[in-house]
Amino acid sequence: MQNVVIETVKTALGWVPAQWLPGGTPDPLIERRVALGRQDSRLDGPAKVTGLARFAAEVPMERLCYGALLHSTVTRGRIARLDTAAAEAAPGVVLVMTHRNMPRIGTLALIGVSDLSAVGNSSLPILQNDEVRYNGQVVAAVLAETQEQADHAASLIEIDYAVEAAKTRFDDAKAAARTPASILIERNHVLVGNAAQEVDRAAHRVDNLYRTPGHNHNAIELHAVTVAWQGETLLVHDATQMIAPSANALAKLFGLKKQQVRVLSPYVGGGFGGKGLWDHQVVAVAAAKLVGRPVRLMLSRESVYRMIGGRSPSEQRVAIGADADGRFNAIIHTGYSVMPPYGACPEQYTMCSRALYNAKSFEIVQHHVDLDIVPNTYMRAPGEAIGTFAIECAVDELAHQMGIDPIELRRRNEPERHPLSGTAFSQRALTTAYAEGAQHFGWERRLAEPGARRDGEWRIGMGCASGSFPYARMPGAHVRLTLRRDGTVNLSCSAQEMGMGTSTVQVQHAADRLGLPVEAISFDMGDSALPAGSMAGGSSQTVSLAAAIMAATEKLTGELLRLAGNDSPLAGLRARDVQLVDAGIGDVADTARHESYRSILTRAAREEVSVIAAGSPPLEMLKFAMHSSSAVFCELRVSEVTGEIRIDRLLGSFDCGTILNPKTAASQFKGGMIMGIGLALTEETLFDARNGRIMNATLADYHIPVHLDVPEIDVIWTGIPDPRSPLGARGIGEIGITGVAAAIANAVFNATGKRIRDLPITLDKLL
Repeated sequence: MQNVVIETVKTALGWVPAQWLPGGTPDPLIERRVALGRQDSRLDGPAKVTGLARFAAEVPMERLCYGALLHSTVTRGRIARLDTAAAEAAPGVVLVMTHRNMPRIGTLALIGVSDLSAVGNSSLPILQNDEVRYNGQVVAAVLAETQEQADHAASLIEIDYAVEAAKTRFDDAKAAARTPASILIERNHVLVGNAAQEVDRAAHRVDNLYRTPGHNHNAIELHAVTVAWQGETLLVHDATQMIAPSANALAKLFGLKKQQVRVLSPYVGGGFGGKGLWDHQVVAVAAAKLVGRPVRLMLSRESVYRMIGGRSPSEQRVAIGADADGRFNAIIHTGYSVMPPYGACPEQYTMCSRALYNAKSFEIVQHHVDLDIVPNTYMRAPGEAIGTFAIECAVDELAHQMGIDPIELRRRNEPERHPLSGTAFSQRALTTAYAEGAQHFGWERRLAEPGARRDGEWRIGMGCASGSFPYARMPGAHVRLTLRRDGTVNLSCSAQEMGMGTSTVQVQHAADRLGLPVEAISFDMGDSALPAGSMAGGSSQTVSLAAAIMAATEKLTGELLRLAGNDSPLAGLRARDVQLVDAGIGDVADTARHESYRSILTRAAREEVSVIAAGSPPLEMLKFAMHSSSAVFCELRVSEVTGEIRIDRLLGSFDCGTILNPKTAASQFKGGMIMGIGLALTEETLFDARNGRIMNATLADYHIPVHLDVPEIDVIWTGIPDPRSPLGARGIGEIGITGVAAAIANAVFNATGKRIRDLPITLDKLL
């Protein structure tokens, strides 16, 4: 039904003139910018570097007690014996909570496109019965006067399990894999022509399997929550990417009204998709209710691995057929990833293959493998990060087989319209990104023959790859805009700041939108009591908030013209006739007709005027094909003695619309590229298929890139505005990671002549 509805809307919008839709007329700030485009430093920087910024586990409260969780050590079964006596008698213990005394609650609504207010990553009951569904599931919680006492008491709980057969082997479970009808808002199974037949009879073809492991979230700030019941109201300090939706979900679970729950999360020390609503917040709220005291529950790093999902492992088949000139006759991208029925987050690895290249025929489909594991969740560029590894390695292999430069092969297959739908791109300049990136990187120095460049024991190689990530603007983002008589403005919204500079960019935006200096704008955020914002995910928050600020500005303009009245030089003008400039309102056609905000409010005897507005429906997403894209270049060396890889240089050349703040944007791009290094070379969740347990649940054993692993990284961008999006911008938070793993793998091949199709690329695979 979702597929039918969305495809019907897309068809209908195809007949609607673009100027009738959001973005039909380009945002005037694309051409009229003052603060936007400057390299302003982050507004939250001083508070963070001086230690004044308080995170969820740093909020002081009187009579605070501390929580610790106990995780199941079996994968499937029931609790046969549960002895909590020793824990309850331990020093400082306030409460031991299990399924026996946990308050009765419902289950969380699963996050999904059909309900954007839902936040659940799992539909499994939380401490409601004796059933165990995955290794690491929370089976008990302990509250004590200190963290050390809680941790010790949790170790004293004795549990015996009646073990049942569990599904733990990826290959065995493929036979019973499910094929969902849709992946996010796209039809899952796509058939255009006969791709299998076209591959078989193509002049040139590649057909390979690519495997990627599971990955775990490792944000610097551990998942944490500080909870207090204040009578019948609930106060939650949380590390979350979903402030307003989390407040609504907790209200439903505990039988409260929306206004009785307040979630505060002004600062989040990294999210990347993992900081939604999980078991620990629910457990902490329930435990605080039972003891009548505030509770702090911060997960250990091991607990994050045990109960917070990450990226799913995948097995992907990519087959490409090309004619003698290198034009693609067929693209096949199919495969398997893990998503148990109680989970909600697909690993959309085929999405990139739908938009990157022209082809005569396509076959695209994903299958979900059901394993008894912690449900996977979104992780930076979910799907696209690993999907670009598969498709871009295949393109590089085909280019080598044909003796064509890999950039040239990509250029020959660059689409003018979306390859599947035929929809017009809102703006696309990937070939420009490649041309500028190749020149900046010195691609002409690459030798096509693998292993041709050497430096002693080191073999030197260069590789490139494309990246793609879809534009998203979430509906339902609200902003309150308050203009005061003194010419200052306050914005407020329950948006999230996770280190990407949200408040900084939106203050720059509001300054230009209202014709004020940056110093006149303040931004309150991170509080569910403020107008509801959408979740921070899918590289969507910037444009979602920008659309809401645009709507609020339009509403404010109408209100100010009403207040100005007939004694104003603006008398008789309508909102479409004016612009906000020089701390007031001016006639677009006659610059002499202008009145300041101060003058309007003084004459109206108003200290301030305040409006609340939501962004327009994001119909541009359905009318146009909208994607951020990248060309990633890598130069590295591989030791022929040890097999170790040293990356010397990385360059990302991005086409993401308008860059609103070069300083914060460069940070986002580079952060994504560093995560791409981890994806390619070091990160791997080791899963013991014998017992369903994660074996490397510490940062000592799960290897993320450290400073010595990170090379010189350059980022450049086309800066070409997207006329269909607010401010001409598209998301940049996730495009940085896409394409990086493939560029590294392709550079490894250029250095050694070895194709590695199984991540991570470790030295044992090169010796």
